[in-house]
Amino acid sequence: SGSAWLTNSPECNWGGIICGGGVTEIGLDFNGLNGTIPSELQHLADLEELNLEENQLMGTIPTELGALSSLQRLLLQDNQLTATIPTELGALSSLQRLLLQDNQLTATIPTELGALSSLHDLWLNRNQLIGTIPTELGALPLLEDLSLDSNQLTGTIPTELGVLSSLREY
Repeated sequence: SGSAWLTNSPECNWGGIICGGGVTEIGLDFNGLNGTIPSELQHLADLEELNLEENQLMGTIPTELGALSSLQRLLLQDNQLTATIPTELGALSSLQRLLLQDNQLTATIPTELGALSSLHDLWLNRNQLIGTIPTELGALPLLEDLSLDSNQLTGTIPTELGVLSSLREY
């Protein structure tokens, strides 16, 4: 139960935590959490899902999350995250879902996201992203859903996106 958070109970007994050996999922979505995302999460080597959706988290996305080699789902949408999308996230080779929409992220979309060969869903809409859509996103063979609307992106849609045979929505 959720009350185990303030006890000496093992973390695998805490509400929103799922374990399989180590901590594999953190599901603390819709909890009214505030503050920042702790960089110490990088030490959860077995983490497959980090779901902090629909909270009031502020600050930056920690670059250290790029060290989570088992991470498959990074769900940080509907918060108040600012600054840039860390280029280090491009190292998450197991990542299938990267949902960062409805934040206040700025700067350009990192070209390094084109290295996420397992990615199915990339939602970056409703932020304050600028620049062009990276042609490198055309190298995502499993990409099914790409959402970039409601930003300040400029330029044309890269022709490289036209070869994404799995793409259903963009």
